[in-house]
Amino acid sequence: MNIKMQCCGIIILFVIFIFYQRKSKLHLKTEKLFLSIFVSVTVSLFLDVASMVSLFYIEDLPGVFVDVFCKAYLVSLIWVCFYGLLYVCSDIFVQTQLYQKRASIFYTILTLGTVLVLALPIYKNTDDIYLSFTYGPSVLATYALCVAFLAITIFQLYHHKEKINPKRRKAAFSWLVIWITATIIQFIFNKLLLVGFASSIGVLVIYLSLENPETNIDRRTGLFTPNALNQYLRQVYGSNTDVSLINVIMSTPFIPNDRTKDALISSEVLEFASTVSTGIAFSDNAGNLFFVTKQENYDTLLETIDDRFNQPWGPNKDYIISPNIIGLPATKICKTAEDIIPCINYAYKNNIDLAETGMLVLDESIANSMYEEQILEQTISDAINEDRIVVYYQPIYSIKEKRFVSAEALVRIVDKDGSIIPPGEFINSAEQNGSILKIGELVFKKVCHFISSKYPENYGLEYIEVNLSTVQASYEFLADSFIEIMEWYNVDPSMINLEITESASIYEKKLMLDNMKKLIDYGVSFSLDDFGTGNSNLNYIVDMPVRLIKFDRDMIMSYFETGKAKYVMDAAMHMIHGLKLEIVSEGIETKEMLDTMENLGISYIQGYYFSKPIPEDEFIEFMEKNNSPGQRE
Repeated sequence: MNIKMQCCGIIILFVIFIFYQRKSKLHLKTEKLFLSIFVSVTVSLFLDVASMVSLFYIEDLPGVFVDVFCKAYLVSLIWVCFYGLLYVCSDIFVQTQLYQKRASIFYTILTLGTVLVLALPIYKNTDDIYLSFTYGPSVLATYALCVAFLAITIFQLYHHKEKINPKRRKAAFSWLVIWITATIIQFIFNKLLLVGFASSIGVLVIYLSLENPETNIDRRTGLFTPNALNQYLRQVYGSNTDVSLINVIMSTPFIPNDRTKDALISSEVLEFASTVSTGIAFSDNAGNLFFVTKQENYDTLLETIDDRFNQPWGPNKDYIISPNIIGLPATKICKTAEDIIPCINYAYKNNIDLAETGMLVLDESIANSMYEEQILEQTISDAINEDRIVVYYQPIYSIKEKRFVSAEALVRIVDKDGSIIPPGEFINSAEQNGSILKIGELVFKKVCHFISSKYPENYGLEYIEVNLSTVQASYEFLADSFIEIMEWYNVDPSMINLEITESASIYEKKLMLDNMKKLIDYGVSFSLDDFGTGNSNLNYIVDMPVRLIKFDRDMIMSYFETGKAKYVMDAAMHMIHGLKLEIVSEGIETKEMLDTMENLGISYIQGYYFSKPIPEDEFIEFMEKNNSPGQRE
């Protein structure tokens, strides 16, 4: 009997089974389909051996008995191809209903094919008892059905390649190549029985590439990996059910100065996580834990986790761990499985309720806030790429000279529908995601282009003020970048005044001062913007090489509304004047406010009393109308 190849295949499958059953599994759909492939290939190999044995003893066995084994083997080949197709489709049709709809079509083909193979006649070639084989209509029908399933599989791999896990696509393609090659060889050379062995090699490829349970388990922690969590959640989102998730965020190492004790506590925490009976534990590289459980077990699991972390840890039970705990009673408050971790990170970053209680329950409002943030970030990105960042100008009036001597450049985004998005709606987001650097560069280029093309000095303007965010001001190469832009547009640096705020940290302040020195040496001036907000540290004015101080609108409003604010503002103005600095008052909206500021000795006025921020062309028209020719320089 020629069963050496089949026996080798059975040995390979046995070894895979030994290693596969030793590790914990998540019971994913792909795991179940892999088991179906494994079982079908195993059954196929044993039926192959059984059919060969029956052909070897054909003279001693009833003909029906031999036919049953031979046709059962042929049917098993079709089932192997069928489960291979379903395995590939598990990534494509994530939604359970859609997957079941496609699977029902394939099951129909499988059923009809099985009936056809069993009904058609089969012939045996036993001229050489050591190289017996079958042929005939039943065998041809088997080849045709296998080819059909393989063709559908190849089509799905190609047509939906972007939806399939790249590793799964590669493994499935490798298996197909091996299997098709072996099938062609066996079809041409009937005596070379390679199909069964090729099937076992295909199972080995899939196992090593994707279905080895160890790939889903972190060797350091012994818990499931973040990738395994993502796979699990994707399966949940494809089903009609939902689960709960609890994220335990810990600061590690627990004891920085004692590695031995820290390792013991870490081991104790991991042991607790692995023994929680009401949930599946996952961990990430930062040592944070994730527990997934059925929704009905959420409260019990949350209480179990909270109770344990309220108890001491360590060999001497003398150390308390105080993690932040974020719970999702229903993970489907997020639109996709891939949104869950970003939603947790968003809540943690914004410190919603965590600072006081150490615990947060994620709900739809938080998820919606995250999606709004993502939409805003995309809006900012599109505006940058499509040149929809525009600059508005608000004139600044000199009380002494009785004319407009400067203007503040204010960034706006023109949305796709033509509406204007003010900076208050996008600056914070731009600072957090880093796009403020690009926005700031674009604004500065537009201001320099405005100066070089519209000649604002001809309208009596002495300089243009440009806001710098803290992120920009502490950007290491800001000064070099701005100097390069000014040189490109041939802009006199005295026409530029950069506005900084008071919110920089010590490290940011050092970088800011370095940038300021380089730009001041080049000829640019600076002002301190929004005085009265942030830290409002008077020492900030002493440290900063600025020539102007801008009082924030809220501070001005408080001056007119609150008696105490008057004393604070009077003291600040006395100090600023003592430093020989000039003051710009923002937010002036009425003649009464203007007169009051003039009596207080304020040098410059900015506000709606004169003009709101307006587009470039309107600003030029405003200057032509309000700065008379005799006032122009």
